[in-house]
Order: sequence, then structure tokens, then C-alpha cells
Amino acid sequence: MNDQDRVRIDKWLWAARFYKTRALAAEAVSGGHVHINHQRIKPSRPLQVGDELQIRKGQQTFVVTVRALAERRGPASQAQQLYEEHVDSVMARAPAAEQRKLLRGATPAPGRRPDKRARRRLMRLARQDD
Repeated sequence: MNDQDRVRIDKWLWAARFYKTRALAAEAVSGGHVHINHQRIKPSRPLQVGDELQIRKGQQTFVVTVRALAERRGPASQAQQLYEEHVDSVMARAPAAEQRKLLRGATPAPGRRPDKRARRRLMRLARQDD
């Protein structure tokens, strides 16, 4: 196997846009949030095409199969070609995504910042609560 058949897992996670920086990817791997073929790994572990990854980000878990290798970060459309997510993984995340969507709709964000008069009212209310 030559060097083009392998890429460090932290570089690949960054290139596949699972993490914003390579340092965050390395930290996640070191922290045990990323497994290859159900085994805990180190950030320098070489990744190969066909490996199965379990990636835990917050409350979400992604289960993907590596389809291609990349050391450079490119557009999101290219990044999506690097892996194939398992159907079970997508289905497991769908209810949580729907829940977040409903919560966002139930608590609308204010349309604008409060002006001086509104801020004074808020401060008066805060003082009354104390």
C-alpha cells in the first residue's frame, strides 16, 4: 500500500467537513468521539477506503463508510463525495432534527435589538424581580 491509499483520520475529518479545524478533529479523535471499525483510535491513525467510522458530535452520531480519501479541504459538494452515510444513522438523527425544528418555531427570535426605551423597561423589570 502506498501513501496515497492512506490519510490521517484527523485530516480526513477536516477535509470531509465534520470539523471546522484539524485541531478540533484531532481533539475529538483523542477524546474517543471517533471510532474506526468499532475501535478507539489516535489522530495519526491512517484511514483507508472502506473503513466504517462512528463520529459523535454533541448528541448526534454519524455512521459513515469512507468512499474516497482527501488531505485538502474543498467545497462542501466535494466533501460529501468522500463518504456515504448509513441509512440507520440518518434515520436515528431524523427525530432529533425534527424536535429541534419544532422548538425553534415555538420560540421565535426577536426581529430586532431592543431600543433604548425597551432596554430601560427590561432593566426596570429585572430590578423588580430582585
